[in-house]
Formats: sequence, structure tokens, C-alpha cells
Amino acid sequence: MPEARSASGAQPVMADVAALAGVSHQTVSRVLNGSPNVRAQTRERVLAAIRTLDYRPNTAARALVTRRSRTLGVISFDSTLYGPSQMLYGIEQAARGAGYFLSIASLRHQDTRSVHEAVDRLRDQAVEGIAVIASRASAMAALARQITTVPMVTVGPADPGRLSGAGVDNEAGARAAVRYLLDQGHRTVHHVAGPDDWLEAKARQAGWRRTLEDRERPVPESTVGDWSARSGYRAALRLVDDPRMTAVFCANDHMALGFVRALHERGRRVPEDVSVVGFDDIPEAGFLNPPLSTVRQDFGELGRRGLGLLLHRIQFPDSEAAGLDGDHHVAIVAPELIVRASSARPDR
Repeated sequence: MPEARSASGAQPVMADVAALAGVSHQTVSRVLNGSPNVRAQTRERVLAAIRTLDYRPNTAARALVTRRSRTLGVISFDSTLYGPSQMLYGIEQAARGAGYFLSIASLRHQDTRSVHEAVDRLRDQAVEGIAVIASRASAMAALARQITTVPMVTVGPADPGRLSGAGVDNEAGARAAVRYLLDQGHRTVHHVAGPDDWLEAKARQAGWRRTLEDRERPVPESTVGDWSARSGYRAALRLVDDPRMTAVFCANDHMALGFVRALHERGRRVPEDVSVVGFDDIPEAGFLNPPLSTVRQDFGELGRRGLGLLLHRIQFPDSEAAGLDGDHHVAIVAPELIVRASSARPDR
């Protein structure tokens, strides 16, 4: 193989790869584009030349020729929270596997102006499609009013009435948690809800309430937190002296963590006196004292389903999306109840 250097001594170009590998410019292009019409020996020679020269394709120039940027946009909110951050990670992993880059617009506010500006900013980067991790009703409403020719899907809570996307069935997860506690023998289940304007919080609260009503059990007044352990701790202090409280469903694991801490400080044992179930299955859940029963969300599957729907819409913009539930193009990901030592029968 010839000496490894570009013809100009500058950043190597495709012609340098072709010269080093002893092939044509078109053969290098076919290798880069994954064409099967290249002999294995030739492909290895081209790849070896690419590695030797440390050649990097000019994605901007390729986009001008193919009109494909191989870039997807993601609009993210509250990405410091466990759920949204894991959704973003799931999308990134799925995009990488499909050969796409991501351009991320992380917004502090979920109002109409911020959402529209984020969409415009991503369109200016020639993204082929946009995935939105939207958790608040205000953001979903803003997206529904957005007029754009760029394919767009949501990832997160299922909202089939407005936009296509992939979502976790939060209500089903809450129902599973509450049914489990009732089946253990608890008379009713108290609830620490998430913020009122979060779609996940509303769905989980609805699942909790409807399950109690279906079983004709008392429906205690719910306590609202802000997803933090501190708010779960404060909620427990308001409820800890109620002897009727033997079971609690918290809308996320961090609030459950704070709730358990307050119970311990006030001398109520978990699960002997109070059973606690969370939602999310954060990595630390199985290592708490006691290990936390919770509802697991498959964020990897959520990212794959959301990205699959977006790529389908990019490839077939005028077709109906296949493999979805109902007429609203919503891919539902089922959660899973994980039972650990923080929950038990009330008569232990």
C-alpha cells in the first residue's frame, strides 16, 4: 500500500483514500454508504486506508448531494430528572444504532414561544425529524399548534389525542402498584402525586384513584410533591401520625426515598407498619433500606419505539404508521411492577 499521506498534506479527502487503497472514488463512496456491491477484500482495503489516513467524511458536503443530513433533533425539558434523562439516553442509543447523529435543544420553559423557537432552531440545522421529550400539558399543547413539514414525534407520556409518539402506560403502572397493595390486604392506599401540570403525574394519579374506586375502597386525599426526595419527606411528615395509613404509592422513586426516611425518623417501620411502592426503578432502588418496590419503565425500549416511529415517518411521510395502537399513532410501552422488601401484608 502507498505511503499514508494526503495529496496536499492537509485534511485527507475521499480521493486520498481511493489512491491509498488503489480503487476508484466511486468504490470508496460505495463502502462509506454501506453498499453490498463491493467485494470483501476491496472493502477491507478501503477501510484500512480510512483508518490509516484518519479520514472523516464531510457530512455537510454529503448532505448537499444526498439531501440527507443523517441528523435528528431532540427537544428536551427537565433533563436533570431521572425519567427525562433516561428517555434522552434511550433515544441517543437508538439513533446511534440507526446511524444518525443527534442535535439537542434543551429548554428551561415549556411555553409556546420556547417550543416554537426550538423547532425553528433545529430546522435551521436541517434535521430530518424531531423527537420531543414533553412531560407537561403546556408543552404538548404548544407542539400541537406547531406547523412544520419536518416529521415530529413525542417520547414519554402517552398522549394519543394530540401527537404521534411512544409513551409509557403510566396509568397501567399505577394500577398495578395499587392492585398489588390491595391484594396484600391493605384497606386503602395513600398517594404522593407528582406536580399537577405533569402528564405522567396525572396519569399515575388517575390509575391510583380509579383502582381504589373500582375496588370500592376509600380514596384518601392525595399529597402533591415536586418529584424530589425532599417533597416526599415532607409528605410523610403530614401523614405519618395517621394510624389508618398502612400503604403508600409514591409517583416516583425519589419521593418514595424521602417518604421512607421520614417514616424511619418517626418510628414507623417499613414494611411492618407502612408499605411503600415507588415508580421508575432508579438504579439505587434495589439498594435502599429496605429495597424499594417500584414500577419499572423500559427507557431503552421507549427510545427504540419512538425513534422507530420517527424514522418510519421520515421514510414514508404519506403512509400510515404501522404497528401502533389505535388511530393516533401511539406506541405504548408497558411498565413492570417490581416487588421488593418495602412492601408486605399489613399484619406482619
